[in-house]
Amino acid sequence: MTRLILASQSPARTKLLADAGIRHSVLVSDVDEDAVQARYGVTDPHDTALLLARAKAEAVAALPEAEGALVIGCDSVFEFDGEAHGKPYTAIIARERMLRMSGGSGVLHTGHWLVDCRPVAADVETDDEDPEDSADSGTDDGGATAPGSGATLGAVTSAEVHFTEMDAEEIDAYIATGEPLHCAGSFTIDGFGGAFIRKVDGDPHTVVGLSISTLRSLLAQANVRITELWPAQ
Repeated sequence: MTRLILASQSPARTKLLADAGIRHSVLVSDVDEDAVQARYGVTDPHDTALLLARAKAEAVAALPEAEGALVIGCDSVFEFDGEAHGKPYTAIIARERMLRMSGGSGVLHTGHWLVDCRPVAADVETDDEDPEDSADSGTDDGGATAPGSGATLGAVTSAEVHFTEMDAEEIDAYIATGEPLHCAGSFTIDGFGGAFIRKVDGDPHTVVGLSISTLRSLLAQANVRITELWPAQ
């Protein structure tokens, strides 16, 4: 059975996968995002999203629990007025950002990185393997897994987010919920913040933090159909 591990503690990402019928488990990477960015220097928001997604995926792929699975790491960075906005963490920063964003628009970049931790064909086969056993080792018992591709690859999906006019009282009430403090750009589309988003140009799943169509494309490059992760009918 093909296993997918989400290298993220984001409830929104795991809910998105679950709502799309994609079987997965979660392993948190504990990557120090500031340290990763300091190591590689200043990059633009697009590249930063991919860099952090890769760091998360590779950190989880190195864990013993990831053996035999595919690992997907994601990270989102909001670009506004040429600046990269990650998580604000404090109410002061969130408020300042949202006052600037009111009535404007920015681009949400979500990086995706996939690591195939399944044994490749050369590692699976042995010189003394019984040909008949090999022929019978497909998916008859529902537990066998196809040889891995050795893939480690990524992609960034971007969407332009347009905001409504927001007054200071609304912004303060939104910040009081605590929701925007731990979200890239200080907003969500699938929670309270959806009230302030006028429209999205691009894949709305990108704004949630994981593009299902991008995941499908990455899996295909690892020789896995996304339908393999759907519940058995």
